[in-house]
Amino acid sequence: MFIPLHDQNSLEHVARPYVNLTLIALNVLVFLVLQDAGEYKAINASSVSHGLIPVVLFDIRDLAPQFQVLPDWMSLVTYAFLHGNFTHLIGNMLFLWVFGDNVEDAMGHFRYLLFYLICAVTSGMAYALLDLNSDTPLIGASGAVSGVVAAYLMLHPRVKVWVLVFARIPLRLTAQWLLGAWVLFQVGNLLFAGESQVAWIAHVGGLATGAVLVLFMRRKGVALFDRDLG
Repeated sequence: MFIPLHDQNSLEHVARPYVNLTLIALNVLVFLVLQDAGEYKAINASSVSHGLIPVVLFDIRDLAPQFQVLPDWMSLVTYAFLHGNFTHLIGNMLFLWVFGDNVEDAMGHFRYLLFYLICAVTSGMAYALLDLNSDTPLIGASGAVSGVVAAYLMLHPRVKVWVLVFARIPLRLTAQWLLGAWVLFQVGNLLFAGESQVAWIAHVGGLATGAVLVLFMRRKGVALFDRDLG
């Protein structure tokens, strides 16, 4: 749909978005080390051992012993640091790079980390609850990143963002049109796409969580909807 490149939105409360940068670094490190930079067997093995599998999460079925490396409940977090390929990783990390720093700025370091992890957990639970008997692993930061996008949209709808539309056309658009269209795309696919390899329910679960959490996790005095630009 589009690739975010840069937003014209300076930080006001933190010197550096340390948590956001650390989350990006962790995702990249996991992909390079645990997933062997996208090697097929490593991707499959990590998806089973660290991905979110509903039948395993709800103790309907057990993992084979060689894949049981962590308690089942931890997959609600670990799945969000795995990716299926390089494109999957880069797409999520670009969104996090462009939009996450300002959400961290609005919340503070600790609350932003808590916010991100809650978005990961709730988006994972949305996926798992949709089909408790599914044995298809969920991997990817998309649910947590969707929460970040929702928070950014609630905080800064009037900020201009540079993007590549269809990966070719550079445009500078306001976040309310750009991210608003992205949100509608996620919801539309959830309702009408039918069977898909993309877990749209996880995206929408993250969006809903982020939109709610930003209401009370932002710093005192931080305005919503760019009212401070008034």
